[in-house]
Amino acid sequence: MSLNMSVAQRQAFLADLHVGIVSIPRQAKGPLTVPIWYDYTPDGEVWMITDRDSIKGKLLARAQRISLCAQTETAPYQYVSIEGPFTTRETTAEELLHMAIRYLGEVGGRAYASNTGQGSSMVVSITPQTWYTVDYNQLS
Repeated sequence: MSLNMSVAQRQAFLADLHVGIVSIPRQAKGPLTVPIWYDYTPDGEVWMITDRDSIKGKLLARAQRISLCAQTETAPYQYVSIEGPFTTRETTAEELLHMAIRYLGEVGGRAYASNTGQGSSMVVSITPQTWYTVDYNQLS
């Protein structure tokens, strides 16, 4: 029995609210692997926001491909991991507000967005080319 998700299942899972774990290659070390807020619409790109001057931002300037994994924290466990090329561009105020509300709710998200300037933030959009999935619900 396969524990892999179907295309529809993996896209729906990735579109749900999870904190992602992004992995960005580094020279002479393992990849930087850290939590990050992200959003995804099925058949689209995965996007996240980070600061150009952060460790993530500096590593992204030298990378060509990155990975992101989203998972459940309780049984039955599920995860979706994607990998692919990415692009970057400046973040709009609307994107920052959208992401903040997605993770902190309406009140908390608005407060976060109003106290966090766009500054040197950028949107990082990953085009998923490789997918890995597991869904232990399929054992029942």
